[in-house]
Amino acid sequence: MKLSVSVIIPSYNRCQQLKEAIDSVLAQGFEDSELIVVDDGSTDTTPELLADYGKKLIAIRRNNGGVSAARNTGIAAASGELIAFLDSDDLWLPKKLSVQTEFFHQNPDALICQTEEIWIRNGVRVNPKRKHKKPSGMIFEPSLALCLVSPSAVMIRKRLFDEVGVFDESLPACEDYDLWLRIAHQYPIYLIDTPLIIKRGGHEDQLSRNTGLDKYRIFAIQKLLDKYCLSDAQREAAVKMLKEKCRIYAIGCRKHGREDEAAYYASLFV
Repeated sequence: MKLSVSVIIPSYNRCQQLKEAIDSVLAQGFEDSELIVVDDGSTDTTPELLADYGKKLIAIRRNNGGVSAARNTGIAAASGELIAFLDSDDLWLPKKLSVQTEFFHQNPDALICQTEEIWIRNGVRVNPKRKHKKPSGMIFEPSLALCLVSPSAVMIRKRLFDEVGVFDESLPACEDYDLWLRIAHQYPIYLIDTPLIIKRGGHEDQLSRNTGLDKYRIFAIQKLLDKYCLSDAQREAAVKMLKEKCRIYAIGCRKHGREDEAAYYASLFV
């Protein structure tokens, strides 16, 4: 029996890139799927673009609330057993959906997997550094240092959200880092070692270009320590990483003259 897939693209004022992302999904030729595009209050020509696709996709328009709220809106509307995300500035390569759904057929106990990716920065292909190498399986500890899961590469059984929750809408960035940690401390995140997405970066509105991202990673780790049942080894690793991120963030605050904020983060772990 085929597994049904809901593909969710959140977008805000990225009309041209959005068209390319949508077309890369429709080109998959995967029959048992639906495409949900959540327009997060765009002020460009996104509504007109989506209207042009007619019944090829489900367009949802909402007031601007950020990428987490947009993704969560898509999850709530999804009817598929599997959920796949695509950021509006990324692209899928052919067979992405069929390869991942076949993985779930072959691994019925798996709840989440991702694929490898090709990185493009300002139109030029670049090679990820060694620290960005994606592991497979129980990846909680290495995921504490930096985000090792790409939303555009992921496919998730929808029922997993009932257990771990959805994206934290209070986070303006690193919302994916927060979710992957909530999943990874309990479940393996598998890697299909084939590049099936093109991850494009370098543009001005890219969230990962924001400075001070460690502030949100600190919040995510604190939340994990406060609210979730970690193993002794996981808790030790999380506390160690929290101390290091607080130290680094405090140094950055001092460099920019934010002495009160620096003192706060430095005092968390003396």
